Amino acid sequence: MTDVTLADGRTVAANSTITNDRPEQPDRANRPDRADRPDRADEATSGDAGRAPIVLVDPTGGRRRAGRRWRVPVEVRRFLGPALLFLAWWAVTGLGLVSDRALASPATVLDAGRELWRSGDLTRDLGVSLYRVGLGLAFGVAAGLVLAVVAGFFRAASDTVDSAMNFLRTIPVIALVPLIILWIGIGENAKIFLIAVGVAFPIYMNTFAAIRGVDARLVEAGQTFGLGRFGLIRSVVVPGAAPGFLVGLRWAMGVAWLLLVFAEQVNTDSGIGYLLTNAQSWNRTDIIVLCLVIYGLLGLISDGLVRLLERTLLSWRRGFDGT
Repeated sequence: MTDVTLADGRTVAANSTITNDRPEQPDRANRPDRADRPDRADEATSGDAGRAPIVLVDPTGGRRRAGRRWRVPVEVRRFLGPALLFLAWWAVTGLGLVSDRALASPATVLDAGRELWRSGDLTRDLGVSLYRVGLGLAFGVAAGLVLAVVAGFFRAASDTVDSAMNFLRTIPVIALVPLIILWIGIGENAKIFLIAVGVAFPIYMNTFAAIRGVDARLVEAGQTFGLGRFGLIRSVVVPGAAPGFLVGLRWAMGVAWLLLVFAEQVNTDSGIGYLLTNAQSWNRTDIIVLCLVIYGLLGLISDGLVRLLERTLLSWRRGFDGT
């Protein structure tokens, strides 16, 4: 009888029965139920039972959480700087390191302030100074903002306006006083005009740079969504240029107070600058220091107002605020 060779190499007889060597698969009905099978998560848990647990270590050693828990409020920290200056002033005068004639003590300055307050001179002069700075800021901010918008939005006006403003800003504002007196006179208008001219330049420079610094990809995205010229200005350019404008406003307020000191020392009979000049004539160092303290407080208050405006208008912005 002839043998038969299979494909796997085995040789069997022709009349023999070919059997399958593979193990029989259990019937589907006889398979263990899924609920009876061990869970893989349980297997992983039982397998990891002998391993060491993973522990996350804080690289700061807890200092970061402790610093956040005991963080001093911003208002207290900003008050700390002037307080340290006051303590240094009190220590220098209290220890007798300088004479009262060179630098009045805080108690002497406080007495001088009470005297001027009771006589009404301090409130009158302070009101006049605030009036001059307010009008000068209003005209200067408006002029600088209009010029920045024209130069920033229109290419044709950019080269002409920007080059002219860069030429004029290098001229000291105080050097314009003789011309201002010839053009306007020596009254209130000349003082307000001097402050407005000085204020216009920081507003223009910062706002123009902020407008031109808006990301071009944001403008392209706005055009893709169908925004026209007015829509781009309102939704893209104005929010992008607002931080630069507010920085310029802070600089402009500082310039306004500096120019006020000079403007009120030229042919005037009112204002904090006039009070300062009159005290110098009578060698009243207590009133001189009082006027300087008032200027510093006014500058600090105006800076705080701009910071409050920044937090209100730029609440959407998240920037780095230190560690």
